[in-house]
Amino acid sequence: MNVETGNSREQHPASARPNLDANGLRRVANATRGTVLAERLEVADSAAKRNKGLLGRRGLESGGGLWIIPCQSVHTFFMQFAIDLVYLDRNYRVKKVSHAVGPWRLSVCLSAHSILELPAGTIRNTHTERGDVLELAPAA
Repeated sequence: MNVETGNSREQHPASARPNLDANGLRRVANATRGTVLAERLEVADSAAKRNKGLLGRRGLESGGGLWIIPCQSVHTFFMQFAIDLVYLDRNYRVKKVSHAVGPWRLSVCLSAHSILELPAGTIRNTHTERGDVLELAPAA
């Protein structure tokens, strides 16, 4: 099932560029739990954007985040704040979650296709767990 359109006949094209709003932002919801993880999810889908990630920022606002695609691992070297990590497969199924990963850490999930970097506490607040299915759509 294509989780972006809800059409069971369409398959999610893993190599396609993410469907963005005019500002390049996405909304991500946990379809399994009926919760929203981010209203303003930035997309890091180029080498330059993936390399920069959240470096140089002082934090993430509630409702914000970064989707790194493709990606199997992240580091928080030189970061100034903790983040939650949600590892996704190509069909947006959660493969792994990491709570409040602090600065100077490394986190890996070799079965992941992409990673969401979210404000610390988002996973707990949305009850997101391994096996949940997420839906991504253009931001409102």
